[in-house]
Amino acid sequence: MSLYLRRIAVDGFRKFREPMAIEGLTDGLNIVIEPNETGKSTVLEALRAAFFVRHSTKNQLAQSFAPYGEAVGPEIRVSFDADGAPWTVTKRFLRGASIEVTGPQGKAQGEEAEARLHALLGSVRDTSQRGDAGTYGALGLLWVAQAEALTVTAPGQIVRDTVRSTLEAEVGSIMGGPAYTRVRARIDEQFGRYWSPTGQKRGRQNEARERVEMADAAARDAAERLAGLEMTFSDLETARARLKVLHREIADDTDAQTRKDLSASLETARAAAQILATRRAEHEAVTAKMRGLQDLVDRHRKAVEERDSAELAVAQARARRADVRDGLATAQQRLVDARTALAAARTARQEAWSALTTGEEVLRASRRKSAVAAARTRHAELVDFERLQDEAKALAATLIPAKIMETIEANERLVAEARALQAAGATRIALSGDATGISIEGEPMALGERVLTGETRVRLGSAELIITPPAGAASAEGALSSALERQRSALAELGLNSLPAARAQNDAARDAASELRTIAARIAGVTPADDSIGLAAGPEALKLFIVELNDDADTDPAELPDIALLTINLEAADTALARAVGAQESAVDALRRIEQEDAPLASAEAGTASTLANATTQIETIETRPEFPTLAADVARAREQTAVAAVKLEEASRDATAHDPAAITQKIETIDARTKAAGEARIKLEMDVARLEGTIESEGGKGLADREAGAREEAEAARAALQRISEEADTLKLLRDTLDEARDETSAKFVGPVAKRAKRHIERLLPGCDLSFSEDLTLEAVVRGGLSEGCGDLSRGTQEQLAVLTRIAFADMLLDQGRPVSLILDDPLVYADDARLDLMVEILSEAAERMQVILLTCRDRTFRHVEANRLSLSANLKDRVNAPAA
Repeated sequence: MSLYLRRIAVDGFRKFREPMAIEGLTDGLNIVIEPNETGKSTVLEALRAAFFVRHSTKNQLAQSFAPYGEAVGPEIRVSFDADGAPWTVTKRFLRGASIEVTGPQGKAQGEEAEARLHALLGSVRDTSQRGDAGTYGALGLLWVAQAEALTVTAPGQIVRDTVRSTLEAEVGSIMGGPAYTRVRARIDEQFGRYWSPTGQKRGRQNEARERVEMADAAARDAAERLAGLEMTFSDLETARARLKVLHREIADDTDAQTRKDLSASLETARAAAQILATRRAEHEAVTAKMRGLQDLVDRHRKAVEERDSAELAVAQARARRADVRDGLATAQQRLVDARTALAAARTARQEAWSALTTGEEVLRASRRKSAVAAARTRHAELVDFERLQDEAKALAATLIPAKIMETIEANERLVAEARALQAAGATRIALSGDATGISIEGEPMALGERVLTGETRVRLGSAELIITPPAGAASAEGALSSALERQRSALAELGLNSLPAARAQNDAARDAASELRTIAARIAGVTPADDSIGLAAGPEALKLFIVELNDDADTDPAELPDIALLTINLEAADTALARAVGAQESAVDALRRIEQEDAPLASAEAGTASTLANATTQIETIETRPEFPTLAADVARAREQTAVAAVKLEEASRDATAHDPAAITQKIETIDARTKAAGEARIKLEMDVARLEGTIESEGGKGLADREAGAREEAEAARAALQRISEEADTLKLLRDTLDEARDETSAKFVGPVAKRAKRHIERLLPGCDLSFSEDLTLEAVVRGGLSEGCGDLSRGTQEQLAVLTRIAFADMLLDQGRPVSLILDDPLVYADDARLDLMVEILSEAAERMQVILLTCRDRTFRHVEANRLSLSANLKDRVNAPAA
């Protein structure tokens, strides 16, 4: 059966950030021709996602469905027909993942919906990260993405199995018969007890191996426990021997006597250390007093030296500053005179600038008045032109649309034709002479000619004359009446009474439209821009300017100012101001130079004066201290006391060195640590002896030797069982492989029918060729003229064409099997020359008579002549984006 796609809608899928839908897909050949980067390949990827990618997956392929930089849930909705019934699948990924399938059995969602799709399409669940087309079944082979058809590839396992089941009757093989099925099923059942589908050990083999491992572990544990019990006896004897030695060491009192002697020596050392600390404190106190007195002597001497030096420096600094005082006063007076002259120059310049500004304002006012008067004149002209423009627009608006004129003209022709028909088919009678006693239709008949269009009765005295015109006369009369009525109605809607009046009205309207262009040009001519009054170009700007214009007329000045003279006066004032600025800057520079010369002298004078004041203050402070009068004697006495304290400190140091408290304390601590360690070791050995005795008592009666022997026997039995099961597994594997080889030999018989079906398509492309297929139904080579050419050695164009043709051959076989089939090619035949391209298009058109074919291409010229249903992505996308909200 064929699968017919009817509608494809995507939203938020890769480049389709806005909703897009393709509608109107037909049963035969459909062509989507769009430029590159429009989204053709994305549409095919969306179809694959809708049918084959699990909705709840978050793998790398599903993550790529979302538009770059957006966190949305891509959604695809596909409507299609399968086996004559309508189906719809709606699938959403990532955010709010869901699936809904609607078909003949009703609606289904979630896993049930996925299962229905797989059952309908003959596909299986895809567990890969990037998408495996081999799991898509027939459509995985026939929906060809861009560049996938550039080489000849083998169909997937699902397609191969389906094709083999189709060809079993033709090859007459038993490999697919009931006998083979029963044998293979039994062998597979036994094989599955020993091996995994990938050839890994499992089942009974793993159970036997686990039994061996458990038996070995039990044997090792029993042996270790037995060896541990024997080791416990040895450890108990060793612990008892060490405990006896430790008891003898603890009973020895040598360490106790040594510790008593060290404690007495420690008291003597502590007394010597206390005396040493006292002598050291006394020495430090005397030394500190001596240093304080000596420091006071040194500071007094240094202060006297600084005072004498500062007095000399102050006298020298004051002498140098006296030389520059006169120049400083002269520079300051010069700066005051320059500032006064600068102020006067600025005042003169401001007055000259004000006079020039006032003159320019007066001149601008005069020019503005002239421009305003000109604008008023142009405004009056504009009013007249706009009146003429309104009249012309009103007249131009009376133009009768061309379609209505064509209708009136047609009506006029119908009237003329109806009159002609009436004149041709009517009966004419003429009466002359005496009309007394003659009546027509009950009324006296007048002399002259009369046209009769219907049955007419003429009374001639007592006789009656019945005149019947031809049958067409009455219909001609009706047609004329209808045409006249239609023409009168059309003219009445326009307020006209005849066709010439309508033509005259249209001529006047056309002349008015032409006049409008002339008036528009004249209006543009009278509404130029005028920068002097801030007027923009255009009639609206001119009218707005006149409306906002103040009607108060500016008064004309008695005399216009001389702007040139005022400008010269301003330039002269600028020159005088510049000279005054220069003179001030010169005076400032001169004053700055003198101040710079005076600044270091003043700084030096201030520094030396400060130094002198500090030195004098320090001398006065030292000399007013109470110890200053006897300072020399106190320093000599402090030196003597320091010498005596140093001698006492030396004696105390010698006494303290003879007895070291730290060394004595270390020896005492060593004896104490050894005693403590002996006690702890005794307690630990007592515990070890008790523990070992308990272990021997508990483990000795459990029969560990018997257990170790039994565990060793179980391990040997388990290894024997493992060897037997391994031999059985290897035998089953050999038998299964032998069956596979036999099946492969039989599978070669399927190649003939496949080649036969494919050849009828490929021979049109390569006349007189034979085909060579491999066991996996891959087209391996083409034989021409007795020479075999591998597909990989053919040109890229030929490989692509063979790939398309073999897919069509497999599609025909799948159709025979009743599988859902449709063919989608993305950018096909990119390497085909013109002749082969025409042939391939012809073959695709023929295939479209048996199945739905969809071509996605960017080459308009290549497929322009092909009869097909043409669709556009851009139009559908634009319609969806511009569609009003529901």
